[in-house]
Amino acid sequence: MDYPVILCIVTVVLLSASARIGAIMRRRRRSDEELQQGEYGVVLSATLTLLGLLIGFSFSMAIGRYDQRKDYEEEEANAIGTEYQRADLLPDAARSVVRAQLVQYLDLRIRRYEAHASHDVTELAAKTAVLQDQMWKAVRDSAMAMRDPISLAVLTGMNDVINRQGYTQAARWKRIPFPAWGLMITIALFSNFLIGYGESKPHIYTLLVVPLAISISFLLIADIDSPQGGLIRIRPQNLVTLADSLKPK
Repeated sequence: MDYPVILCIVTVVLLSASARIGAIMRRRRRSDEELQQGEYGVVLSATLTLLGLLIGFSFSMAIGRYDQRKDYEEEEANAIGTEYQRADLLPDAARSVVRAQLVQYLDLRIRRYEAHASHDVTELAAKTAVLQDQMWKAVRDSAMAMRDPISLAVLTGMNDVINRQGYTQAARWKRIPFPAWGLMITIALFSNFLIGYGESKPHIYTLLVVPLAISISFLLIADIDSPQGGLIRIRPQNLVTLADSLKPK
């Protein structure tokens, strides 16, 4: 689901094929026409209604999680910026080390946001984890040496920086479950089969309208739901702005 365009193309092919199969079966079976039409209308209406509800719920779920990821990006930038300012309260030696580490950490976080789903981020994640450990040790050693409320505030700020990265990663893992996608695609296949079955004189254009509409809906949902794939992605605007403000004048 990290490649919404491929998903859209595949679903268009599958749904249009399902509609075509329904039309072929309709031509082969013409007995009990009136009874079939009555049953057909009820089943088609119920199936399309269920599909519409599932698409609506999935879209709402994807939008909610997209907004959550945006909020976490802003919170992460605020936490890093606040800790950079609090580092001014540390002794000179620790201050320069912690600030340099925060600038390097900020660059890693921006690169992580800009990485596509097809990129291997294993090395990037490893560097981030190592740098988090180094930042924590630097602030912890300074706090243990000073043992005052000021050093405790700096230590708490570093804890917020590390926690925000964890919240961001957890939000990336929150996706629409694959069983939900499977249910939507299955119901979409049945719906298009019924649409094709109800066409007495099917044309290729009429059998493509609904598959295209459903596939575009799936494309939009998958694009919004994918944090690193597609076109609709979380841009690290707050992190980039913070990085620009920390550059030497």
